[in-house]
Amino acid sequence: MELLTSPEMWMAFATLTLLEIVLGIDNIIFISILTDRLPEEQRPRARYAGLSLAMVMRILLLFSLTWVMELTVDLFTLFDEGFSGRDLILISGGAFLIFKSTIEVHNSLEGDEDHHGMGKVASFTGVLAQIAVVDIVFSLDSVITAVGLVKHLEVMVAAIVISVLIMMAAAGTIARFVEQHPTIKILALSFLLLIGVTLVAEGFEVHVPKGYIYFSMAFSIGVEMLNIRMRRRRRAAIAPIKLRQAQLGDLVHE
Repeated sequence: MELLTSPEMWMAFATLTLLEIVLGIDNIIFISILTDRLPEEQRPRARYAGLSLAMVMRILLLFSLTWVMELTVDLFTLFDEGFSGRDLILISGGAFLIFKSTIEVHNSLEGDEDHHGMGKVASFTGVLAQIAVVDIVFSLDSVITAVGLVKHLEVMVAAIVISVLIMMAAAGTIARFVEQHPTIKILALSFLLLIGVTLVAEGFEVHVPKGYIYFSMAFSIGVEMLNIRMRRRRRAAIAPIKLRQAQLGDLVHE
């Protein structure tokens, strides 16, 4: 009851929920791009399964706080640089993101998914396995943020559950938007590539302020939204002209 009546706890809960949603946006984008290779009827189930897996993983990590904190202890030293379990997870997860994003960009630009039928060859289990790999990296980052912000486990679990439920509600809309706009997909893959490089850098103790990354992402998306709106207006302006030309062509043939 003390937690429910504490304004500080409600403020911490709201702040953490918002941060969890922000930190989960890249996860949603990655899940949307991966599930796009599944048959259309399997995509919603794969998105919900991937986000549910992320939620379960984060909660399990929260209940293993002692183990999570031990991940920051150096396991070995290489060239006078200490590497902890967290560093290794960030480096391997970042490398996976770089590899996967590069492959997806190549397939999108070269048209391999159209010409070679690669668009729907992924299996449901294979997609979930790839989502699980990235969930581990994103969940670790999310849990460390939660631990640094809030001291009560109940508040952290509640914030994670609410944020994932919100992301589940938005996942379908985001996935459809990415699917309908190829330029947004390339932009999203570029973001994931940038996040992968950042994770590898973090693993080598080169700290990149997250604010710079999120600002660049927001700015790029804003510019692309203006481009999409301008293209729609241009198509709307051209449509009547094309219609009149088609009607004149029919009159000439008659």
